[in-house]
Amino acid sequence: MTNAGVDMKFEIVVVPVSDVDRAKEFYASLGWRLDADFAGNDYRVIQFTPPGSACSVIFGKNVTAASPGSAQGLYLIVSDIEAAREELIGRGVKVSEVFHHAGDVYTGPDEPYLFGRVRVSGLDSERRTYRSFASFSDPDGNGWLFQEITERLPGRVDADNTTFTSSTELAAALRRAGAAHGEHEKRTGGQYDEGWPDWYAEYIVKEQAGKELPL
Repeated sequence: MTNAGVDMKFEIVVVPVSDVDRAKEFYASLGWRLDADFAGNDYRVIQFTPPGSACSVIFGKNVTAASPGSAQGLYLIVSDIEAAREELIGRGVKVSEVFHHAGDVYTGPDEPYLFGRVRVSGLDSERRTYRSFASFSDPDGNGWLFQEITERLPGRVDADNTTFTSSTELAAALRRAGAAHGEHEKRTGGQYDEGWPDWYAEYIVKEQAGKELPL
């Protein structure tokens, strides 16, 4: 048996800002949870957590020496990028159109966090996992990216520890399993499948773990 080592949970990303109160107002407007707002003689620390996330952001006064706006390529993983985008727009946030990559054509260092790929407007043509994006920035220019992931690459998730961080994420997985099961029933002659709960469970677990899906 391989020794997995000590658990090390990645929990905090520091976001450099110039105006602490303005940043607090912005991140609150996203609907993120305010976890802390601590102040001392010469410091202030504010922590927010996105819905369903195990990782939080902190910013404040004397928190980091990095230049405000220098944090780029901060990924927010969503199972429905259109719904995520519409929610933030409804909250008054300026979000880019959904885009995907034309390929691995390198265009320069302007957006290295996008791997230099050419942006093409719209969803990935086949709605493939990992392929569709949208972007937005906070008032200092720190750059955030939505990335739509519906199926994890093999090895990315522990198959023995399937978890969902929100009811929305689980519901999206159930909808995908439902659509796949509909195709499964067509292939088996259109008969009602009494074992559909087992099929759903197998599909959802294997999808999250990046394993071969049931037919």
